[in-house]
Amino acid sequence: MADDKDGREKQAADEDRRQRERDMEAAQDRADETEPPIDPDEADEFESALEPLTFPATGREIVAAVGDRELETGARVYNVADLLPDADMEAFDTPAAVRERVRRPAVATAMKRVVEAVATLPNEEFGRSQHEAFERTFRALSDIDELDDEEGVRAMADWVVDRIAETESVPGSRDLRRQAAKHCRKHGYEVRDDEWLGV
Repeated sequence: MADDKDGREKQAADEDRRQRERDMEAAQDRADETEPPIDPDEADEFESALEPLTFPATGREIVAAVGDRELETGARVYNVADLLPDADMEAFDTPAAVRERVRRPAVATAMKRVVEAVATLPNEEFGRSQHEAFERTFRALSDIDELDDEEGVRAMADWVVDRIAETESVPGSRDLRRQAAKHCRKHGYEVRDDEWLGV
């Protein structure tokens, strides 16, 4: 490669790209470290406690049945009522779906806040694909180790709840992804176009 300005810029750009790839691989390797998951044995017991319920079951039905049950992550103890929406708007198809939701408490808490905020709106729907896109966005934020613990998840849940209160409508999933990408960039994490948050 020629030792001129263009050659040096290309080398620097290549090194930046390689460093981003190494950082991304390391982040993926540590994806579960930012938020300790619920202990698997405890999650098994919790799933068993759900068996008397008839599924699909709404968040409200599950909270009424087992809302005071405690789940521990190693860093903190949560009540099920802290993790699932006390609303009829969201239904879980199986006990395993409930278990999967509570497995990541920061994401579960964010989804609880969003679903409960949407439930306050008259005639507002929160369709399955939009719901899944919101949850995927919160998970993507939670997986970024470079961000301060679960601050990004909380910040985006705050943003959604504030938007619902201001506009009396649910922001689009693409709007949430854009806002999440802005949050990441503001905190020094570059979002690539090929990532979920790269809108």
